[in-house]
Amino acid sequence: MSTFPPVADYAFLSNCEQSCLVAPDGSVEWLCLPRPDSPSVFGALLDRTAGEFRFGPTSAQVPHHRRYVPGTMVLETTWHTPTGWLVVHDLLVMGRTEVSHRRADYRRALTDFGATGVLLRTATCIGGQVEVMVDCSPLFGYGTTGGTWSYRGEGYVSMTVAPEEGDLRLDLAGNIRLGVFGIRCYGRTTLTDGESAYVTLSWGAGSVPGSWEEAAAALNATVGYWRDWLNAAKVPDHPWRPYLERSALTLKGLSYAPTGAIMAAATTSLPETPGGARNWDYRFTWIRDSAFMLRSLYELGFGWEAIEYLGFIIDAVSSGDRDGPFELQIMYGIGGERELTERTLDHQSGWRGARPVRVGNGAWNQRQHDVWGMILDAVDVQFRRNASQIEMPLWQGLAGFVQAALEHWHEPDQGLWEVRGEPKHFTASKVMCWVAASRGADLARQRGDERAKQWQAGADEIRAEVLEKGMSDRGVFRQHYHTDDLDASLLLLLLMGFLPPSDERMRATVLAIADGLTKDDLVLRYRVEGTDTGFSGEEGTFTICSFWLVSALALIGQTDRARALCHKLLSFAGPLLLYAEEIDTTTGEHLGNFPQAFTHLALIEAVSLLIASELEEDVKSAGWDPAASTQVRSG
Repeated sequence: MSTFPPVADYAFLSNCEQSCLVAPDGSVEWLCLPRPDSPSVFGALLDRTAGEFRFGPTSAQVPHHRRYVPGTMVLETTWHTPTGWLVVHDLLVMGRTEVSHRRADYRRALTDFGATGVLLRTATCIGGQVEVMVDCSPLFGYGTTGGTWSYRGEGYVSMTVAPEEGDLRLDLAGNIRLGVFGIRCYGRTTLTDGESAYVTLSWGAGSVPGSWEEAAAALNATVGYWRDWLNAAKVPDHPWRPYLERSALTLKGLSYAPTGAIMAAATTSLPETPGGARNWDYRFTWIRDSAFMLRSLYELGFGWEAIEYLGFIIDAVSSGDRDGPFELQIMYGIGGERELTERTLDHQSGWRGARPVRVGNGAWNQRQHDVWGMILDAVDVQFRRNASQIEMPLWQGLAGFVQAALEHWHEPDQGLWEVRGEPKHFTASKVMCWVAASRGADLARQRGDERAKQWQAGADEIRAEVLEKGMSDRGVFRQHYHTDDLDASLLLLLLMGFLPPSDERMRATVLAIADGLTKDDLVLRYRVEGTDTGFSGEEGTFTICSFWLVSALALIGQTDRARALCHKLLSFAGPLLLYAEEIDTTTGEHLGNFPQAFTHLALIEAVSLLIASELEEDVKSAGWDPAASTQVRSG
């Protein structure tokens, strides 16, 4: 039996500057410092010898119940031991923002509350008596370097550790007496009914709770912060509301407050294939996510997060210089970094033996033609009907992207899925170039820019070729020009408005994917036997594609089928309503990096669309006949 917990069983904590994963037994098994894309301090997620931090009862490993405190990113775990009951709260503390000095890494406006650089863990006995233990074993540099613990102050309740090189230092403190055993700082105490204990792990200059009263106040303040943030959400009163709210909180948790970036996931190298080599680092921002991200944020009412995310994207492509040349690549570091050189950590075993473990991502300099369309669609989401507000330097940069799409759309690329085989003429890539030209022409017309006519002509040329070469003899769209295989990226043709839902070719493609590119109703990206990915072996069903199919089925009028698939997908949610990238339909296990922003984005769009369709049906059944609303983009 593997000692690695299932991926979906981890809890995700965040303060929008750091994040960590907590295993069911109470061990923090993933924490990277000082940024979420930095080397790990606790890395047992990928190697059981790479460091962890457990806080909980000594006599139990399996919790009685785990949940998030409703409306928050605070984890609550209830334990039943042979001698009593214990409740543990884990959180990355949010506190009042320090304004006495300016941080050089901050580019977005500071809010009143933000990260304090403190992981707080509290325990309260609610019946009988329970022995509680602290076991903190950091290993820096992805599990390669230990440190020497030393006491701070006069007592036994505060210790510090640091690696031999670098500026990072960890301080462990609380109201439990601590000792040292090798790289391990440990302690234990027995609590009786009504008694509490706490520990803090801190790494910054923020305020650290120094007593139980201060720890309880920090817990309450953090709960209040997340609930106040979530109160701004426009989430309908519906049985699926918890999924929307957890998805919103997860996207916020994946954000990086100093720049406005939103990571694709909090982890690296959780495998897409059990024991396989499809293991990638997702702690970056992909341009392909941008339009989906903005639509979801606006759908939920988070306008400021949308604006700051777009600000990060514009900063990244312009290198912070709006008057300089804009350079677009498929992905960026959360600080706007361009070079994301990939390397392997050969000393790590990988999650359940899946190797290699990779950091960095070698796809950063791939040629993928969807990026021009994705960024133009994102800008269109932001400025639709207000294109005159786009400042001239930004407009000229965007115009350059439209021109690039029109210059390169004839060429093959690696496709939306970043396949590492030979470039192909992927149909979806051509359509995303159409999106760039079409959205660009729309914005240009609003601005009175004479290039609108040229760009629209380019869009029409792309559409004509796709309709000629991107269709198979059976009247459905195909993965690329030289195969009749299907690809889930073809669902974007509908979602991006390339053809309307009423078009028979679009309807046939959606149904062909639903019937021929699924496994137990869940959608595969492609058939691996027909796609040159550069790797062997199967992969799980891609959950974002399954939610895309929900949206597509609803849009073509297959509402009952869409609702049934959505019910099935929601039943596969992890115990804390989190999703990874893929689902193994044989076991129900989640595969790939976790939690996955793209999956939660697609969930928000699909669930919101179905709820809106239900409300529309209710209105019609009451005798009204309003004009149908749809999320399909118009060309």
